[in-house]
Amino acid sequence: MKLLLGVSGGIAAYKSCEVVSAARKAGHEVRVVMTPNATRFVAPLTFEALCGHKVMVDTFADALDHIAWAKWAEVVLVAPASANVLGKLACGLADDALGTTLMAVPRGRPVLLAPAMNTEMWLHPVVQRNLRWLEALDRYTILAPVEKRLACGDYGPGGLPDPGELLAAAEAALQAGAPRPA
Repeated sequence: MKLLLGVSGGIAAYKSCEVVSAARKAGHEVRVVMTPNATRFVAPLTFEALCGHKVMVDTFADALDHIAWAKWAEVVLVAPASANVLGKLACGLADDALGTTLMAVPRGRPVLLAPAMNTEMWLHPVVQRNLRWLEALDRYTILAPVEKRLACGDYGPGGLPDPGELLAAAEAALQAGAPRPA
């Protein structure tokens, strides 16, 4: 599987490293695209060491990478998907490397969004509206957050699912018959 992992800013970003490690151990090829906020939680160098590829953070470093990477991917997984990324995606905003890459993913390719955030943020009506909008597009699969004790100390929905579950969901999406790139 050719997995494109999108990482947005949130404390759960460190778990994305485990997704990359598990995917590589399973024989999958992984590339990572990060938001600038995500780099404040995990350095791009960490992902580069884990996946063996450069990490895309700057849309303009290689001007057409976002299109090439979107076409390359058999499955796209955004984990964690912050409230900010969900809102931008729902409104069609593409102002960073992750947003431009998501907009360039060919129709029919699975795009999985794994939201992770504070419970109150998750339950906020605007976030819930954005999720409904994204689901209505029939382009995105939302992987619901888990209920647990969060980094902030609150207990409730908003936790990122286990990295193994995220990888299993990506593998299942590919097996469901999504067209594969040439």
